[in-house]
Amino acid sequence: MGQPEQRAEGAGPFTTRLTWRPPGGGTAVWESRLARRRGLIAVHPPGAPARRHASADAVAITRLRRLNAIAATAFVIGGALFAAGAAVAQFGGGDATTCASIYFAGGLFFNTGGYVSLLQVVNAPRHVPGGEGRLVTRRWRWWSYEPMRVDWLSASALFAGTLVFGVNLLDSFLQGLNVQQVNRLIWTPDVIGCVLFLISGHLAFVEICHTRLPCVRRRSLGWWITAVNQLGSVLFMVSALAAYTRPATGSLVNADIADWGTLTGALCFSVGGVLQYLERP
Repeated sequence: MGQPEQRAEGAGPFTTRLTWRPPGGGTAVWESRLARRRGLIAVHPPGAPARRHASADAVAITRLRRLNAIAATAFVIGGALFAAGAAVAQFGGGDATTCASIYFAGGLFFNTGGYVSLLQVVNAPRHVPGGEGRLVTRRWRWWSYEPMRVDWLSASALFAGTLVFGVNLLDSFLQGLNVQQVNRLIWTPDVIGCVLFLISGHLAFVEICHTRLPCVRRRSLGWWITAVNQLGSVLFMVSALAAYTRPATGSLVNADIADWGTLTGALCFSVGGVLQYLERP
């Protein structure tokens, strides 16, 4: 039997990195994002430099590649459509219904990307504690409840955010709303969705940095993907705050900031999707 893990790292109740000594000597290091997104564990044989072992089996690797490609494509297209909707709103060329339709189409792709991101977590290969440094593949699942996993919480918050955005986008088709109804039915879900996106991004940083506070890891592709997406979430929040309708005047706080925040934030998610293609298992 293998020896137990020597060191567990993470933030609070979440374990994001494990280091243990395999029975054959040396050390093995499991990192949450590296294992679930690329199917890898770092193995340090005795007296040799670190090596990356593609420890997951062929079934897991094929599964991860397909999910990664679907999620990346969904965010690229969804971000592009959101940017297009904001551009139409800012520069003209269409009425409110046209903008709402473009946003709604983009929202469907965001819904898809959010759910597939959750499937990546649910069906990721799991490590074998104290083993030789390998991952095992479990049966396919469409859902799970694992609140003690920071990656599951991050993906769940992201998916929930896309669903709340969907409520906002559907309500934007309603006509004849007064100011209070606009703020309650359209603006409030928008802000809630942005908050969930920000929470998801922060938890993603926790997973990568192994601490409660964000870090800078310029050589980590996963860090760049998380950072770009979190920037997009911040810009979405700026846009949402600027889109509040003043009850006294019936006008937005700042329509230009609202449009440009959505446009640039959406482009960030498209860039994040492109980078995600490179994080291929």
